[in-house]
Amino acid sequence: MTAYIGKRLAQAVLVLWAAYTLSFVLLSALPGDSVHNRIANPEAQISPEAAKVMLAYYGLDRPLASQYLHALTAAFRGEFGYSLSSGESVGHLIGEALPSTLHLTGLGLVFGVLFAGVVAVLINYGPWRWLRSLVTAVPSLFASVPTFVVGIVALQYLSFRLRLIPSVDDGSLRALVAPAATLGLVVAAPLAQVLATSMRVTRRQPFVHVLQAKGAGEGYIFRKDVLRNSSLPVLTLLGLAVGELIAGSVVTESVYARAGIGQLTVSAVNTQDLPVVQGVVLLSTAAYVAVNLVVDLLYPLVDPRILVEGSSRRTSRRRAAEPGLDVPAAATPGLSPGAGAEPPARRLPAEVAMP
Repeated sequence: MTAYIGKRLAQAVLVLWAAYTLSFVLLSALPGDSVHNRIANPEAQISPEAAKVMLAYYGLDRPLASQYLHALTAAFRGEFGYSLSSGESVGHLIGEALPSTLHLTGLGLVFGVLFAGVVAVLINYGPWRWLRSLVTAVPSLFASVPTFVVGIVALQYLSFRLRLIPSVDDGSLRALVAPAATLGLVVAAPLAQVLATSMRVTRRQPFVHVLQAKGAGEGYIFRKDVLRNSSLPVLTLLGLAVGELIAGSVVTESVYARAGIGQLTVSAVNTQDLPVVQGVVLLSTAAYVAVNLVVDLLYPLVDPRILVEGSSRRTSRRRAAEPGLDVPAAATPGLSPGAGAEPPARRLPAEVAMP
């Protein structure tokens, strides 16, 4: 288990470094930034001396490699620099916007899991055939409608016509429900499709037929066996769904005029505020990596065979590599009994053996 956790942590650090490096290279390749644009603006009337001071303050007068090493070192210390537009600390800006986005994405993930669970259960356990056929088309419908379309339609009917939710964020729970439900549809479609398919395959397994033959009810079999054995693919998809939630929050916050990481990102991109964009990219990557790390660590709890099979494969390879060690053929994957070794000597019966 320790080796498993260490390997996953090393992969997480590598992904963080790669994402930060790629974002730095891509953003540095863009023409201009807020500081150079302000210096070049004749209406700002910035003198050459003041321009040098501004460039030195933000570290833009250094070579690109020096900027990267300085920014990378500061990022690992939790320092993301200062906004080129407002001059505020990037950590402070992200800290102010993060709680609103966490509330939105957290509730959106809950809605997405609930939507997916209800759809998957109805597809497999619906009482009527026409209902099962109708619900089967729901995941495709969720996946085909863009997030901003769902948000605009929900805002039009729920806010402007029915007056059920406020048109702008006022900090209440009612203002959070519609954006979270809209965001939940982003992850509900793939989750419902995978969960429904996994349940259908699990219900056809022999152990389910054995339980049915022993008189166990569908509810008992679902709670004790079907749900757990169907959850492993869904766990994998939940880790990937975090990226969809982060991307969908940008659109959702723009449609519902909510202050958060999405609005901060849009504003930073419009003003070419590179430190803010880099901070948001690193934060999003860290959230994505952390959730996938948690999912990886949950795998052995759901299916302990992952650790057992991995340990068996490592043991077989190590024994096969040691000279002079007799390894049973059945313990080596892909090796049939007796292959690659001398067959044992056949002994004649005692009564016909030569003296």
